Amino acid sequence: MNKGVPVSVTGMGCISAAGLNVEENLATLDEGRQNTGLPVTFPVTRQMPVFMCALDDDDAVFSSLPGKMPPHGIFRTTQLALYATLEALKAAGLDYEELAARRVGVCLGTSVGTSLAFLNYYISYHAGRQHPSDTIHTYLHSNPALALARFLSLRGPVQTLTNACSSGTDAIGTAAGWIRSGLCDIAVCGGCDALNQVIYCGFSSLQLLAPEPCRPFDKNRKGLNLGEGAGVMVLESAERSRAKPVVGRIRGYGTATDAYHLTAPHPEARGMKKALEQALAQADAAVSDIAFINAHGTATMTNDVAESLFFRTVLPQTPFVATKGSTGHTLGAAGAVEAVFALAHLNRRRLPASPGFQESDPEAGTSPVSIATDVGEGLAMSQSLAFGGNNSILLMDTGATA
Repeated sequence: MNKGVPVSVTGMGCISAAGLNVEENLATLDEGRQNTGLPVTFPVTRQMPVFMCALDDDDAVFSSLPGKMPPHGIFRTTQLALYATLEALKAAGLDYEELAARRVGVCLGTSVGTSLAFLNYYISYHAGRQHPSDTIHTYLHSNPALALARFLSLRGPVQTLTNACSSGTDAIGTAAGWIRSGLCDIAVCGGCDALNQVIYCGFSSLQLLAPEPCRPFDKNRKGLNLGEGAGVMVLESAERSRAKPVVGRIRGYGTATDAYHLTAPHPEARGMKKALEQALAQADAAVSDIAFINAHGTATMTNDVAESLFFRTVLPQTPFVATKGSTGHTLGAAGAVEAVFALAHLNRRRLPASPGFQESDPEAGTSPVSIATDVGEGLAMSQSLAFGGNNSILLMDTGATA
């Protein structure tokens, strides 16, 4: 398990409805803003609010890329991944010449952001109408990790993970393993997902969408808001990063499936407990070393109660924050976006108030921070729950702790 071998985070990037970069996202969280609205990229029949990213000039995202754009473009999910990656690489001080000279791996998690983005083609095909083949070409060029590696001319391992809403967390944990084992010198990793009509209708049919801005862990929560975005980290070995400033370190990663239900977590949080045991063992740490938790916090009834039980029984003294009130549930990107937030919070030694939370839920028996809260040194914990009973946890520090 490579116990006690940390992996350095040298750069981070993030785009969501809360902002176009890490700084803007943190400012929105600090203000507690919930900028929901109706979908703007696809038609809907049910008026459920979502969190959409504001990409006003998509061409600007790619203006400095060394690789060639595919002739038919790429889907929005991959655009979001590229956007966050460029910010992360700039923060890490890595230019294209250095990337070309190193073994750079790419590991990105997504849910269904690219695989279900050809609805118009499908409708035309079944109606017997001709439809431009551009959609198929775009689909074939939009595997997020492969597209990123191609555009940046990278030559390390490439993997796209689709593990539902834990995908971003799993991608970071997997990439950290690559660095530890020497598979690559640098890894670009994280998660990305864009909203489309199929996702929206699917969650609506599950009756999980709230008709108002969501309220994670709140007594009066009515469900989740969907969102979109991307979170990306640049990872390097401790040896490579010794001469440069680091944002923090990946200390531990754990993942476990509780095999309880297709869409609900185990009510006794068995998978979460097992994932935490694995992460602590890899980090060679104890529960008491955890300074705070970035919760999954979807604002659905079963998820929030199961997560609260986990916090109440395993980490009763550890403060936790829920951030989906400002980003929405970004699906395959959620774990990566929130890992970026967690490490940023640890560097600032401060948690924002949990957006949307107002009143404690007696059934949950615990509550996220409701005011800006100072935190000390230690480990930041970011956790993700996913359909299929998947549970994944990352433990990170700033590099200042042993």
